[in-house]
Amino acid sequence: MSKLYDESHRALQRRFDTERLADRIEQRLCRAQLSADDQAFIAGRDLFFLATVDAAGRPTCSYKGGDPGFVRSPDEHTLVFPNYDGNGMYLSMGNVAATSQVGLLFIDFEQPQRLRVQGSARIVPADALEPAYPGAQFLVTVEVQQVFPNCPRYIHRMREIAPSEFVPHAGKTVPVPKWKRMDWACDVLPADDPAREPGS
Repeated sequence: MSKLYDESHRALQRRFDTERLADRIEQRLCRAQLSADDQAFIAGRDLFFLATVDAAGRPTCSYKGGDPGFVRSPDEHTLVFPNYDGNGMYLSMGNVAATSQVGLLFIDFEQPQRLRVQGSARIVPADALEPAYPGAQFLVTVEVQQVFPNCPRYIHRMREIAPSEFVPHAGKTVPVPKWKRMDWACDVLPADDPAREPGS
């Protein structure tokens, strides 16, 4: 019995004669916990893509970025990452609160490699893990359920030009994003938003 595929997957696998290959991949490459290599790969990443689904089944995918290692793995069954200030919509985080189901895609664009992690997530207070994440509104913990690599052949090779100046660091003032100064946004910012401060 497959833990990864249902009949919708099987129908396409049979159509393109990949059922045997798909089974072999699940048997040989899929696992229920992070290996030491998985943890090291994740620790070296400064971005990932997060897929979530709301209570009505509507998906969304978002980009998450930080310093290398901003996604931590306290053990082989757990991932933790911070939620930083954003646009206030909380689409992904609202979905986490509603359904808990997440998919994380980690990619190395310089030495093509990618890793998928699927699991169950929950929101926890920003101080739930030490050392603390400067600037985190709260943390997301992921109980890992499935881990598997993806073929890297279609990954475009790219190099990082510069890290984002907006990633929070202890003792550093983060600049105000320009969109918070626009007419459509500036009068509806949260009361404690630094963009409301004169000269910020």
